[in-house]
Amino acid sequence: MDLMTVDHLLTTTHSVRKRLDFSRPVEPEVLERCIEIAQHAPTGANAQGWHWVVVADAAKKMGIANYYRKSWAVYSTAPRQRAANPNDPRAKQLQRVRDSANYLAEHMHEAPVLVIPCIEGRVENAGAAAQAGLYGSILPAAWSLMLALRARGLGSAWTSLHLVYEKEIAALLGIPAHITQAALLPVAYFTGSDFKPAARLPARERTHWDQWGQRR
Repeated sequence: MDLMTVDHLLTTTHSVRKRLDFSRPVEPEVLERCIEIAQHAPTGANAQGWHWVVVADAAKKMGIANYYRKSWAVYSTAPRQRAANPNDPRAKQLQRVRDSANYLAEHMHEAPVLVIPCIEGRVENAGAAAQAGLYGSILPAAWSLMLALRARGLGSAWTSLHLVYEKEIAALLGIPAHITQAALLPVAYFTGSDFKPAARLPARERTHWDQWGQRR
C-alpha cells in the first residue's frame, strides 16, 4: 500500500465549502459506488443498519437548506470561547471557517446532491454505551463516504445543524420515526486540483499514556 497516497488522502479530506462546484452534476453511479465502499466501515454487532437518503430534488433541497439556515442563524450568533493563544491554529482559522460556513449556509440548496447518513434505532434517552454503539455504526461509514468521494474528485462538508429540525426534515423526506439522522453532507465536485492538510493541534499534546495528562 502506498502510504504517501493514503496519508495524503487522510490529511486532505476535510469539509469543502467554497470550492464545491455547484454547476457540475454528480453522477448517480459514482455516488452509489462511494456508498458501497462506505458500507465496509465498522458496524456494531454486524447489524448493518445504515441508510443513505440522497436528495437531488430541487424543492426538497431548498426545504432542507431553509431549515439549515434557520439553525445556522442561531448557532453563528451564539457566543463561544476560543483559546486566546495567538499560536493556536484554531484561533487563526476561526474567521476563515466562519466565512466559509456562512457561504455554505447561503448556498446549501445549490449542491447537486445532499446526503443524509442514517442509522436504524434511537438512543437519545439511552446511556453512553448505547449512544456510542449507535453512532459508532454510522459515523465511520459517513467518514468513509467522504474519503471515497475525495478520491474521485468530489468534495463534501460535514454538517449537523439540520438536526435541530430533524423531525421536520424527516417529515419532508418520509424518514421513519425509528431512524436516526447522523449528518448532512452537501456533495459536489470540487474546483482546483488538490487540497493541503489543515492545521491541527499537535497530537502529542492530546495523547495520554496510561493516565490522563501523562505524556510519553
